[in-house]
Amino acid sequence: MPSPSPMPSPPFPSPDSAVLRVVVEKAIQALRSGEASAEEAILDAAVHGWYEGHIQGEDACPGCTFRGKLPKNEPRD
Repeated sequence: MPSPSPMPSPPFPSPDSAVLRVVVEKAIQALRSGEASAEEAILDAAVHGWYEGHIQGEDACPGCTFRGKLPKNEPRD
């Protein structure tokens, strides 16, 4: 059952982020060059995308554990 309150944004950069474009392009280049398998390229992009989103979220809400308005250590439903 969906939550009645809106959820905060997940930890990933916005789709139009220049940093996200770099992360994706790096993964594509690694795959095309044979430096990484498809699984390795996807994992690398996912990890770096999450990390960049985490940084973006901290910039938007210092003290939050994720984007949104909940302070660290506040109970979540």
